[in-house]
Amino acid sequence: MKKWGFLLLLLLCLFLSFINKESFFESKADIPNVEVLKYDQHENDKAEDRRASENSRQTDITEEQIYQGNLLLVNNEHPVHEESIKSDVVNLTIHNELTQGYVLLGSTNYMSMDIAQKFSEMMADAGKEGLHNFAITSGFRSFEEQKILYEQMGSDLALPPGYSEHNLGLSLDVGSTQMKMEHAPEGKWIEKNAWKYGFILRYPEDKTDITGIQYEPWHIRYVGLPHSAIMKEKGFVLEEYLDYLKEKKKVTTKIDGKKYTVSYYPFSENMTINLPKNQEYEISGDNIDGVIVTIYD
Repeated sequence: MKKWGFLLLLLLCLFLSFINKESFFESKADIPNVEVLKYDQHENDKAEDRRASENSRQTDITEEQIYQGNLLLVNNEHPVHEESIKSDVVNLTIHNELTQGYVLLGSTNYMSMDIAQKFSEMMADAGKEGLHNFAITSGFRSFEEQKILYEQMGSDLALPPGYSEHNLGLSLDVGSTQMKMEHAPEGKWIEKNAWKYGFILRYPEDKTDITGIQYEPWHIRYVGLPHSAIMKEKGFVLEEYLDYLKEKKKVTTKIDGKKYTVSYYPFSENMTINLPKNQEYEISGDNIDGVIVTIYD
C-alpha cells in the first residue's frame, strides 16, 4: 500500500507541474501583443513627427538674439546693448514724408524709419477723427545725448545713458501743441488707441511701483501686434507681460480674425527651435535670458 500511495503522490505532482507550465506559457504568450501595440504607437508618433518636420525647419538661436527685437526690456536693471539699437534711425527733419499729421518740436528729431512709418499711420487715423495737434518732442537719442540730458536734468527726471528706451529707437515722446498731454484730447486718444498700431503707453500712472518710472502720458513704445493688444486687454506693462509669457510658455490670440501664437524660449547653448516654413514669424529677445517667437497664421 505504501508503494501505491507513493506512486499516486508522484503522479499528482507531475500533473500539477504540467498544469503550471501550461499556465506560464499562456501568460507569456500575451506579452507580444502589448509589445506590438507599443511598437505601433511608436510608429504613429514617428509619423506625426515626420509630418511636423515637413512643415517646419530647425533654426539656430544665437545669444545675440536675446538683445535684438521689439520686446526688449530696458530699465534700471537691464541696459541697452549695442546690438539692440535700431539700425534704420533717420533725421525726421529731412524726411517730410514721415512727418505728416504732427509737428516736430526741437531742431533735431531722430527716429527709426520703420517706427516713424507706423506712427504716421496712427497719426493719419487720428486726423480722421479730428485730432490735429500732435507733436513729437523726442525720439531716438544716442548715448552721448542721453548723458548730456542726464547731467542737465538729474536722476529724478532722466535716466543715465544706456538705461533709457530712447537709446533703443523704439520709443518716442508725443505731446500736444495745445496743452499738457495728461489733459489733452491727444493724450486720451493715444491711451485708448495706440495698441491698435502696436504701441503701448510705457509708464502708466498705476504701475510706477513696477516700472520704477513716474507717470509719463507722453512716452509711448513700440512692441508690435499682438503684444500690444494682449497687454492692453490684461492691463500689463512690459515687465508684467514678459513674466506672463515666461509662465505660460505659449499664448494664442485672435485679432480681427487673424490668429497669433506667441511662445517663450529660455536661451541655452546650441539652441534650435522649429519654425514654420509657410507662415510669417518674428523673433525677439527679451534683453534678459530668452527669446519670444510670434507666429502669424
